Order: sequence, then structure tokens, then C-alpha cells
Amino acid sequence: MLEKQITALSSKNNNVAYQALKELQKLSEESNEVYAYLSKFMDMINSDNSYLRMRGLTLIAINARWDVDHQIDKIISQYLQHITDEKSIVARQCLQMLPQIAQFKPELKDMIIAALQTADFSHYADSMRPLVRKDRQKALVAINAL
Repeated sequence: MLEKQITALSSKNNNVAYQALKELQKLSEESNEVYAYLSKFMDMINSDNSYLRMRGLTLIAINARWDVDHQIDKIISQYLQHITDEKSIVARQCLQMLPQIAQFKPELKDMIIAALQTADFSHYADSMRPLVRKDRQKALVAINAL
């Protein structure tokens, strides 16, 4: 069952992939069962496919609560690069997930805050820039409140 959902994350049918993401998110909040696939999610954030990057970013963040092996610590710099991902929708997803990582990985909080404060969003279209900046501000407020 779990293998099927992990495989479905890469489905060309976005509805199938999204459903798998939602199911894996729910499972990740309930147990550490999905954490065993963290390396797969880490690979996904390097994909050329922006939807796969978003799914990987989401599942890494949600599984931060189970990261006793400090796997996320090893790739946090890579994760933080997506704050300014070429696709603004991926950047927004990353920004929205960062408070969750900071909550469960307090040792990464300062690094996350520094990346947020220095992020340059000038490459985004004028219509997207305010939204990304607003997401950054919300993330900073949430992280500083931890």
C-alpha cells in the first residue's frame, strides 16, 4: 500500500499524484512509517518537474518530526535553495513548509531564518513577487514565534 502511494507521487496524472501526496501527508502526521522513504523525497526536490519538487519539499517537511537520524540537517542547504526556486509556486510551497521544519528541527532555525532574510525574489514576475514576499513574512513570524 505504502509503496503504491510512493510510486503514485511520480504519476503523470496529477490527480493521482496529488491524492497520493495527501494520503502520505496524513500518514506522516500519524506515524513514522513514511519517514523510511525520506531519501526518495530528497531526490524529488532535484527533479526538473516542479510538481515533483513541491511534493518532495512537502513530504520532507512533514516528516521532520521523525528525523532522529538528522537526514534533513544534511540537505537543509539544498532544501533552502527552493526558497527562490525558478517556479514561484515551488518557492511558495517551500516557504509555507519551513515553519514545520523549524518546529521539529530547532537546531536549523537560525539557518532557515538567515536564508529567509537574504532571499532575493527579484526574478519573479511583478504579479507573484508580493505573494512570495508575504509567504516569507508569514514564515518568519511563525518561526520566530517558536
